[in-house]
Amino acid sequence: MKEALGPSYTPTLLLRVQLIPASSSRLQGVLFTTWLPKWLKKETEEPKTNIMDADKAEFLKEFGSDYGYPNGPKSIDEIRATEFNRLDQKGIVYLDHAGATLYSELQMEEIFKDFNSNIYANPHSQSDSSSATSDIIREVRQQVLDYCNASAKEYRCIFTSGATAALKLVGEAFPWSRESCFMYTMENHNSVLGGASGGEEARVKLSPHATQRRNEAKILEEEPSGNAYNLFAFPSECNFSGLRFSLDLANLIKENSERILEGSPFCKGHWIVLIDAAKGCTTCPPDLSKYAVDFVVISFYKLFGYPTGLGALVVQNDAARLMKKTYFSGGTVAASFADMDFVRRREGIEELFEDGTISFLSIASIRHGFKILNSLTPSMMSRHIAALTIYVKKMLLGLRHENEANVCILYEGHTSKLVCHESGSIVSFNLKRPDGSWFGYSEVEKLASLSGIQLRTGCFCNPGACAKYLGLSHLDLLSNLEAGHVCWDDNDIIQGKITGAVRVSFGYMSTYEDAKKFIDFITSSFVSKPNKSENWNMLRTKSILLSNEGHERKAGYYLKSITVYPIKSCTGFSVESWPLSSTGLQHDREWLLKSLTGEILTQKKVPDMCSISAYIDLNKGIMFVESPRCREKLEINLKTDSYPGGIEEIELHAQRYEVQYYENDVDLWFSHAVGHPCSLLRCCSSQNYSSLKKDKSGNLCGDVESRLNFANEAQFLLISEESVSDLNNRLSLNAQKGTRGTPVQINPMRFRPNLVVYGGEPYAEDGWLNIKIGNTNFVSLGGCNRCQMINLVHQAGLVQKSNEPLATLASYRRVKGKILFGILLRYEIQDKMGMQTGSWLRVGEEIHPNSE
Repeated sequence: MKEALGPSYTPTLLLRVQLIPASSSRLQGVLFTTWLPKWLKKETEEPKTNIMDADKAEFLKEFGSDYGYPNGPKSIDEIRATEFNRLDQKGIVYLDHAGATLYSELQMEEIFKDFNSNIYANPHSQSDSSSATSDIIREVRQQVLDYCNASAKEYRCIFTSGATAALKLVGEAFPWSRESCFMYTMENHNSVLGGASGGEEARVKLSPHATQRRNEAKILEEEPSGNAYNLFAFPSECNFSGLRFSLDLANLIKENSERILEGSPFCKGHWIVLIDAAKGCTTCPPDLSKYAVDFVVISFYKLFGYPTGLGALVVQNDAARLMKKTYFSGGTVAASFADMDFVRRREGIEELFEDGTISFLSIASIRHGFKILNSLTPSMMSRHIAALTIYVKKMLLGLRHENEANVCILYEGHTSKLVCHESGSIVSFNLKRPDGSWFGYSEVEKLASLSGIQLRTGCFCNPGACAKYLGLSHLDLLSNLEAGHVCWDDNDIIQGKITGAVRVSFGYMSTYEDAKKFIDFITSSFVSKPNKSENWNMLRTKSILLSNEGHERKAGYYLKSITVYPIKSCTGFSVESWPLSSTGLQHDREWLLKSLTGEILTQKKVPDMCSISAYIDLNKGIMFVESPRCREKLEINLKTDSYPGGIEEIELHAQRYEVQYYENDVDLWFSHAVGHPCSLLRCCSSQNYSSLKKDKSGNLCGDVESRLNFANEAQFLLISEESVSDLNNRLSLNAQKGTRGTPVQINPMRFRPNLVVYGGEPYAEDGWLNIKIGNTNFVSLGGCNRCQMINLVHQAGLVQKSNEPLATLASYRRVKGKILFGILLRYEIQDKMGMQTGSWLRVGEEIHPNSE
């Protein structure tokens, strides 16, 4: 078996079947030519001012015969300049083509020109426009078959709402029986794993052990008769690792299943083969004239970006006739009676399985996508993409920390050398620190976003490949689930083990510059260099401390401002003095806005909340709320019985709150203010406590001593004026160097602090374990982890988003995946009976750090 499949096979198939990537034995030892294309030779002969970058020249020496479409109708530079100019205009490096590739601007122009000059009508009608639309649909079906080199005599093209819908159709209509077997590889998408859900009696055999079966069906008591239909599914390319499977598997399963399955009772019967080509079809469409494949699943936005919501199932005629469809709909029946159980279905395969009116406008637009693929050809695209993929892999593998430890761990599904041009478009990896611990994938994604690089992290809906390459056992996966880890969350490291990976993937329009920017980003952000401090490389500037009036002020730390934010995520108000309560500043984050669907509204989701300002008059017992969208100022009485809208419990950040609702007039005011229907809630009482506390070792642990209103982490956020000044100096320096765009100056209030202090050196607050302000004591809970919210700029009623100041903070304030700025505080309880009565904070009070 091994000899038949080649030397580079990988044991990935369940049921003890050995699977391989595309045969690489004939590619071993292939060397890249040093031939330079004519356009490169011409550029290297230009004056020194136009000399090509040395790194790119080196890249082209190795990959120039394949990179950039040297024999194509357009070079890669022409393609980017004329069809993807928006990427360079926005400064975006797009590296998630395995998730969705990008549509061409020229492609969209042709589609709109087509739609504006033609009339497309429902193909189920009989008008001339409908007839013409039907002709277009037939033409596109043939294009799909031609792309897979499938004979129209043997195959049909069924349009679906996507690749997942195509897989679902097979799963639900497959002729399952008690003796049927569903076999698939570990490297399959979730959409394939659910393939047997349509048949309750279908057997999903994962291994010879009954304890690992996917369903509750009993083990066969009798020998299978051999008449059952079995389904074998595998991807043409794994969307986790980029592993390409040999399509010879289809022929081997169909022709020699008994030998492959080693005498398993499930080897008998008729094997139907399905290829999930949603990922691999872009550069390596399956050749159905060579391989005995029954089903091929295709996704068009993976091929050429547009349209989304459209896929296809290429099905062999005999396999289609085996499928059993229960539901019928418009377009799938020849006749039906409304008052009795009678239906006669249409005989055409496409008509039988395409429910309702198909997406005929999207189907018509496919033709313009195929023009791109046919002009560049899958072969040229594959070589171009492979050049970038191999280059990035080589560069990542070559990265070393200052202690010579490897930086990158690649997840590859084959053993062939990197010089092999059969590589797919995916590079999946994780990064390690010099001490061998992991950088979390969420940290990588966050920093990449700040650098204008878009990639993907997690398990990519491929749990089998994820567990296989990361070495996660069933116990690990269950433990992670119990710890709260689910798909798409940020729980990237649990008990020291990584839970997912980082994935970059290239498309036909990707460039060397995209790859180089990505490598430079990884190098600058994650590679430890000699003479580079592992701390924050803080600037310790000593200067004369000046007051607001410009006079010299005495040394020490003082409270400069106090800000209260009554409504979560809305604008607060500054005061000269303010009382304290058991939850921090009295009335701070005591209210929030909730959508009708139960979602808590924040500025991240509803930027217009920044225009809502709230002010509390303690003497009058009223909160005044204003918005430029509302003519009338809203007045809310602080007495809890003034708006009897009701009381109930809600959950926020996994904590329970008892909240008070208001009457409709209040909710209508806020709905108008933010432009979304919402309700105002007030915290009456909570079981929520500050979740951060430092133990004797300086580590953060649970804090069960202080109560919170609707604050995310702690009662107070403190910012140092000197730290903000240092940040602004760095921003100005970056702007002068041209590394961060136009100069940006940050006001301390951008960070939404409760307390702003002055005095001393930048970042001195990082070392404070506790502080005393006047006669009031506070405990430091550590640094505040900053997010994209500080990049939102509110000017003239508009909200603009930039990468600053978070990008600059990430360059020198990053610790274990967190970008820290400012510190969190807890008001220290003075006695066991509760808070000290009459406790107030006042601007100008002296601050004593680390006081006993």
